[in-house]
Amino acid sequence: MKKLGFLFLVCIQLSCTSQEKKINGVSFVASREEVAQEHVQEVVNLNANHAAVMPFGFIRDLNSPELIFNTDRQWFGERKQGAKQYIQLLHQNGIGVMLKPQIWIWKGEFTGNLTMKTEEEWKILETSYKNFIITYAELAEETKVELFCLGTELAQFVQNRPEFWFKLIKEIRVIYKGKLTYAANWDEYTKTPFWEQLDYIGVDAYFPLSEEQSPSLENLKMGWQKWKTEMYKISEAHKKPILFTEYGYRSMDFTAKKPWLVDRNDENVNLEAQVIATKAIIEEFWSQDWFAGGYVWKWFIDHKQSGGINDNRFTPQNKPAEKIIKQYYAHYKFEK
Repeated sequence: MKKLGFLFLVCIQLSCTSQEKKINGVSFVASREEVAQEHVQEVVNLNANHAAVMPFGFIRDLNSPELIFNTDRQWFGERKQGAKQYIQLLHQNGIGVMLKPQIWIWKGEFTGNLTMKTEEEWKILETSYKNFIITYAELAEETKVELFCLGTELAQFVQNRPEFWFKLIKEIRVIYKGKLTYAANWDEYTKTPFWEQLDYIGVDAYFPLSEEQSPSLENLKMGWQKWKTEMYKISEAHKKPILFTEYGYRSMDFTAKKPWLVDRNDENVNLEAQVIATKAIIEEFWSQDWFAGGYVWKWFIDHKQSGGINDNRFTPQNKPAEKIIKQYYAHYKFEK
C-alpha cells in the first residue's frame, strides 16, 4: 500500500508539473501615454493572462539598412522607457508579458519584403538590427518578462541571412534567460530555419480560410483543417509548441478571405463575421496539447475609446467579439 501510495503521489506531481496555462493574450498597442491601472484592468477583465508589449523601430523604405529606435520623437510606448513602464504595471496585475520589438517601414510597407542590394548594406542592417534587439533583450532580462520575441515577419531578411540569425539567437541567450520565439508570417513559418534554437514556433495566424462574405462556423473550421495539419506536423518535427504570436480578424465582410489586410477599405462592418472567425480559431486550437496559446490583434490601452460597433478594424474592443474572447479565455484559463 505504501508503494502504491508513493507511485500515486509521483504521478500527481508529474501531472501537476507538466501542466501549463494556455497563453490567453492580447497585443497591447503602444500609445503616446503611460499606461494606467484602469487600462490594464480591462485586460484583466478580459480573462487574459498575457500581453505582448511592442516597442518599435523605424526604417525609411524596403531597401534602407538604417533602423532608428528609442528616440525622443517616438511615442512613449514605442520607446524603451515606455515598454518598461507597461511591463511593470502588467506584471503588477499578474499579466505575463511577451516583449515583441517590431519594425515599422514608412507607408506601412510589408516587413517581410525588407531586403538589401549589396553586402555592405546587409552588414549595416545586421548591425542596426542587432543593436535594436539586444537593447530589448536586456530590457527583457531586467524586467523578467516571460517571453521574448526576437523578430516579426522578416522573411527575406531571414532567408537571405540565416547565419546572422543563428548567431543573434546565441547572443540573446547569453543576455536573456527566459523563453524565446520569432513571429513568422503565416506563409513563412514552414521555411524558418532556426526553430530548433527557440522555445516556441511563433506564427502570425492570418491564414486564408474562406471566400465567403459571412462564413459559417462550420465553413471556417473546415478551412482550418489543412493549415492545422501542417502546423501539427511542424510542431512534431521540432518538438516545439505552436504559439500564435498574433491572431485576429477584422469586423467586416470577407474577414477570413485575406485576414492580413490592414488597408482602410470600405467593406461593410460585419460584427458577426468577426465573432464566428474568433470562435473558429479558438475552438480549433486552444484544446490542442501541441498549441501554447495566442495574442489577439490588437488591444488599445484606452479601452473606452477603442473599437465599437461601427468599426471594421481588427480590435475586438467594445464589439461582440470581445465578449466571446472573454468567455473562451475564462474556459481555457487553466487548460494545458
